[in-house]
Amino acid sequence: MGKDYDDVRKPFVNNNNFFLKDINNNNNNAGSGSFYIVLCVLIVALGPIQFGFTCGYSSPTEADMIQDLNLTISQFSLFGSLANIGAMVGATVSGQIAGYFGRKGSLIVAAVPNIFGWLAISIAKDSSLLYMGRLLEGFGVGIISYVVPVYIAEISPRTMRGSLGSVNQLSVTIGIMLAYLLGMFFKWRTLSILGILPCAILIPGLYFIPESPRWLAEMGMMDKFESSLQSLRGPKVDINIEAQEIQGSLASNNTTDTVRIADLKKRRYWFPLMVGVGLLVLQQLSGINGVFFYASKIFSSAGISSSNAATFGLGAIQVVMTGVATWLVDRSGRRVLLIVSSSVMTVSLLLVATAFYLQGVVTSGSDLYRMMGMLSVVGLVALVIGFALGIGPIPWLIMSEILPPNIKGLAGSAATFLNWFTASLITMTAHFLLDWSNAGTFTIYAIFSAINVAFALLWVPETKDRTLEEIQASFIR
Repeated sequence: MGKDYDDVRKPFVNNNNFFLKDINNNNNNAGSGSFYIVLCVLIVALGPIQFGFTCGYSSPTEADMIQDLNLTISQFSLFGSLANIGAMVGATVSGQIAGYFGRKGSLIVAAVPNIFGWLAISIAKDSSLLYMGRLLEGFGVGIISYVVPVYIAEISPRTMRGSLGSVNQLSVTIGIMLAYLLGMFFKWRTLSILGILPCAILIPGLYFIPESPRWLAEMGMMDKFESSLQSLRGPKVDINIEAQEIQGSLASNNTTDTVRIADLKKRRYWFPLMVGVGLLVLQQLSGINGVFFYASKIFSSAGISSSNAATFGLGAIQVVMTGVATWLVDRSGRRVLLIVSSSVMTVSLLLVATAFYLQGVVTSGSDLYRMMGMLSVVGLVALVIGFALGIGPIPWLIMSEILPPNIKGLAGSAATFLNWFTASLITMTAHFLLDWSNAGTFTIYAIFSAINVAFALLWVPETKDRTLEEIQASFIR
């Protein structure tokens, strides 16, 4: 493989071999591999639940935190935005951390600052600890947002990779919904203590799952590579062909080679990088973060009195529809869902924009005014359904599938960073845009959503039912 492995690193987190043997003994058939892969995905999915809980935490806690700590609106706004800043830092180094410590080790690196971040918030007496805690949380979330989809893609068989990969976004939506739900019953300090739980369970859980076989092969740990792959596929499955494909792919994409700027002109590099970055940036430019961060304000503008309950309902709908996407993605394919999803979002955003525009020209309090308010709510619900069906989960899935091994760390970090950077821009500008014009804001978002339709039609390849090695080989021309 063109690399000297006499002095290779050991995995940062070893496996519990007794646990693996027990699974194989109790499930001594080919199906045991599928059971174990699902178990692995459920354990690492605690990371995205933490991700979602962090994103959703600021919404139900705003009033109490401002009152208890005597914060200004600008101080609380800074508290909310610091998670994005921390995530951009975490995303910047996520690929390098995942390459050096392994996928499991990097999740430990992400979980520890998350735990300390929640603890800092729970004991905060002023804004300084709040800010530090939020930055620590964001740093961990930035790493999680890259590593979890990559780990799931690398352990999954091609027939299950889409559904299992979509569990990443499903878990994020569950985390957001849990923050909204628990925020109705618990004060902000207690809610921050509850925020510790996902990562506190994740750390010991990682001891019971294997490291990514592809990372082990890349590091030259061939015995561990074969053992990991065998445990994932089942004790009676012949892994020789898959193992040879993985090793062959690593040999053709020599991970020791330094990729120069000039090399990015090659289609094998520029095309997957363009698709991965493009999807993750356009995901945010559709304005979904602005919608969720200011959903209560939007519902109030639409005349909905119980805006907090409506926001929770929006989060619940997103969870249900992301679950539907998880079921569909290995049946219909990634590209079809992306096109349908972005088309539904475009129409929904135009509907909301039209409803808000008409609200501004009709008599306030009239039947037509109330009708336009309800129409905007219908549009928002349709928007969330469209997002959950494709634009939410699939960009992360495709990013983890198409990047070649020797640029995955750097390119994946760049794509994740740009996603968080764009999310920050949308979050920071949404408030000002909505104050300027509700109709204009949703029209802008609709334009970017329409661009997403064209992008998926023209450039996004279908990766359904193809191995990672087959996908990456298709770019070598």
